[in-house]
Amino acid sequence: MPLALLALAMGAFGIGTTEFVVMGLLPQMGDDLGVSVPTAGFLVTGYALGVMIGAPLMTILGTKISRKNMLMLLMGLFILGNLVTAVAPVFAVVLIGRVVASLAHGAFFGIGSVVAAELVAPEKKAGAIAMMFTGLTVANVVGVPMGTFVGQTAGWRVTFLIVAALGVLGLAGVAKLVPDVPKPDGVQLRHELAAFKNTQVVLAMAMTVLGFGGVFAAITYIAPMVTEVSGFAESSVTWLMVVFGLGMVIGNLVGGRYADRRLMPMLYTALGGLALVLGLFTFLASDKVFSVVAVFLIGALGFATVPPLQKRVLDHAHGAPTLASAANIGAFNLGNALSAWLGGLVISAGLGYTAPNAIGAVLAAAALALAVVSHRLEKHPTRTTVVTADPNSATASVHA
Repeated sequence: MPLALLALAMGAFGIGTTEFVVMGLLPQMGDDLGVSVPTAGFLVTGYALGVMIGAPLMTILGTKISRKNMLMLLMGLFILGNLVTAVAPVFAVVLIGRVVASLAHGAFFGIGSVVAAELVAPEKKAGAIAMMFTGLTVANVVGVPMGTFVGQTAGWRVTFLIVAALGVLGLAGVAKLVPDVPKPDGVQLRHELAAFKNTQVVLAMAMTVLGFGGVFAAITYIAPMVTEVSGFAESSVTWLMVVFGLGMVIGNLVGGRYADRRLMPMLYTALGGLALVLGLFTFLASDKVFSVVAVFLIGALGFATVPPLQKRVLDHAHGAPTLASAANIGAFNLGNALSAWLGGLVISAGLGYTAPNAIGAVLAAAALALAVVSHRLEKHPTRTTVVTADPNSATASVHA
């Protein structure tokens, strides 16, 4: 694997750390800034919304410059956002800093996926994408626990200063190691937008929303679930999240390895397994041993879908994949927001803390059904299902 992938993984590590570390620091941040924990929770919501908006917006703004330069600009934006967060005097400015940092998130992973895929042979694309996303998964094993510890002992502002420093390392790595690969000739914004006419691209994004919705339906409410139902102490939540992070790392690498060989069987296995585990977790959450296994498998099976789905978007948006790739990253966050909302509804309805697992199982099963539909359409294409962006023409081309 090229060294450039390490630079992309370093940037992903910093982004992953800043996205998730705030969840463990909300009480400290709320106390320091004089707001309640629910109000401080807008720092999570604001970040997710920023990712969804920033992914297509920043990608569109970057269509006139090289991908390497855009990656560097995005890391600069990430550094700025975290510095603003670290020194902000009031909550509103902290929120602005979080949103600024989030604007870099989706576009970095979207453009980074395209660059990573171009650095290797066609049969190694998913593995290269997985290598970049390894930075995000490792952040949940190392960066988030360490950032939480630093924030709780030295202050949350120190945590975000360290995250900004990680951004500087990522920026230096991109500048030094990522080659300045020229964009394909003739690709314009209308070609990037034409990729969304491809049914397979839309189906892949829908699978992303539903599949990751299944993951975060359970994980969003994992703390009250394992303490109130499984019987774990509150102090156990931290190491359970490390178990989840380890599952993410392993699932991401396995998904990348096998997606390059048999992409659709990999998706079937991961989504089907995820639906099964979530369904069982609904009824077996009172068992401590199963709960630990389930948390690991949810992370592993959920992230095993990332490389194949991202590769599928790139494959079917060939010629102009950058915007579609970035939009698919936004789809992950849409799935997170959707599942958190649905999980909150069933808990508020009095169905208990395990009810979000059932919601997750339904979402994962729906993603599996879409995967089956997508594969069948691919094997029997029609004029309405196979539409590709042709950078050498002003319109999308249609293949029967």
